[in-house]
Amino acid sequence: MPGGLKEAKLTTRSARAALATGLHWRALDGDLHLGYRKRAKGGEWLVRWYIGEGNYRRATIGLADDHMAMGTFSYNEACKRARELVTELRAKAERKARGLRQTVRTVVEHYIAVRDARLREQRPGTRQRSDAASRLTKYVLEDAIADIELADLSEDALVAWKETVAPDCTPGARVRTMNDFKAALNLAHRRLRRRLPSDFSERVRWGLSAEGMLPEGHKKARENQILDDATVRRIVAAALDYDADGDVGRMVLLLAATGARFSQLQRLTVGDVQADRQRLFIPLSRKGKGKAEAHYPVRVGEDVIDILRPVISGRRYDEPLLSRWRMKQVRKTAGKGLIWVRDYRGPWTAAAEITRPFNEICDSIGLAGTIPYALRHSSIVRAIRAGLPIRLVAAMHDTSVEMIERHYSRHIVDGLEELTAKAIVPIVGTRLRAVA
Repeated sequence: MPGGLKEAKLTTRSARAALATGLHWRALDGDLHLGYRKRAKGGEWLVRWYIGEGNYRRATIGLADDHMAMGTFSYNEACKRARELVTELRAKAERKARGLRQTVRTVVEHYIAVRDARLREQRPGTRQRSDAASRLTKYVLEDAIADIELADLSEDALVAWKETVAPDCTPGARVRTMNDFKAALNLAHRRLRRRLPSDFSERVRWGLSAEGMLPEGHKKARENQILDDATVRRIVAAALDYDADGDVGRMVLLLAATGARFSQLQRLTVGDVQADRQRLFIPLSRKGKGKAEAHYPVRVGEDVIDILRPVISGRRYDEPLLSRWRMKQVRKTAGKGLIWVRDYRGPWTAAAEITRPFNEICDSIGLAGTIPYALRHSSIVRAIRAGLPIRLVAAMHDTSVEMIERHYSRHIVDGLEELTAKAIVPIVGTRLRAVA
């Protein structure tokens, strides 16, 4: 145990001013001492703690507030920081002794493995990796921040990474990358919280805040993604003529008719179609936590049901409703090289599979730049303009009233104008109007 200590008076600036130049100590606990090194002008705070066999370890806290300069520590602030600093350094030494060193790299790699496993569980047989794998590999694992020990990861380091990440990407893509990184760190905190600094979650929260990363108005639906009904019909007609098997056409048709996300439609089964009631039961999105495997009904037209009849007739209840040819490479029968041939029919697996054919469809009818999600935007706006209650519009599209109001507020006003016009009554009498 440490020996006796001659304590100095350090609590006030006047008391410290009376001290001789040099190093002075005051006990905070039995084996923890706050130090003050007085210089010709001002001084600085230190801390030391007992490590056994008559030895101490020492660390610098910062400048004392002897002259009220910015960035200095008062006595009470120095005491608080001394205890925090020693706690962090002791925990770090314990981790090192037990071989528990975790870096940003190790926890991000763990998160990628979790995301990949979840994707393969949702889509049995797929060899795909999650979208987080490519983003985090490129922008985190290949960045210098990956080699920082997790307990040493500071808010400043996160802010510095955030300000330079993915400069070649759109603001939305940069935010998605940052959110994946934040999710990886939060998962690590849940697993390792007993071995991480007490303020680790706050460092992540503020260091990776999305504030200021998106330009004003970015979250609102872009006007060139709101298509009128005639344009939607042109896209659907071109899609139905795109391939002889009708696989692309049926997917685009249901994107337009239901306003659902691709990830929901790919999970539809034959049993989810109620042809006699012109209704589809759409699986709930997997966005968010703790969602049960449930469905919600969406009414469609008889024309949509007619297109679906050939793929529901004679098939099992649990078979995927929408499928496509899976391809494989084989060697040419004559000559060198490989060619792609049809292998088997299977369900759609990733939204990227619809991107290329959808782009070709839109290019062919003069709508270059239109994206598949435009069909969802258009479905929501169509329901709003029809005067449906916002709560019903949200339920029909598996989203929230808050999201509808945030993204489509202008269209809500437009859709309600006709209703509000009916509430207008003349308030100026006939005689006054005649005078005017």
